[in-house]
Amino acid sequence: MPLVDVTITQGRSPEQLRALIHRLHAAVVETVDAKPEFVRVIVREVPRTHWATGDVTVEEMLEKKESR
Repeated sequence: MPLVDVTITQGRSPEQLRALIHRLHAAVVETVDAKPEFVRVIVREVPRTHWATGDVTVEEMLEKKESR
């Protein structure tokens, strides 16, 4: 039973999340010959204030980029 676990920052539309799930599911079915009913996809959304790289949160990165 393949399991795809994706973690992304919050902010995508429901349509974008659904498209992501659909394409991941299709890729697993196609590439590893899994039965569609056995493929699991989990999308975890993390607030932008709770995800940091180099001690800078994604929110801070976006604010800095917008202020340019």
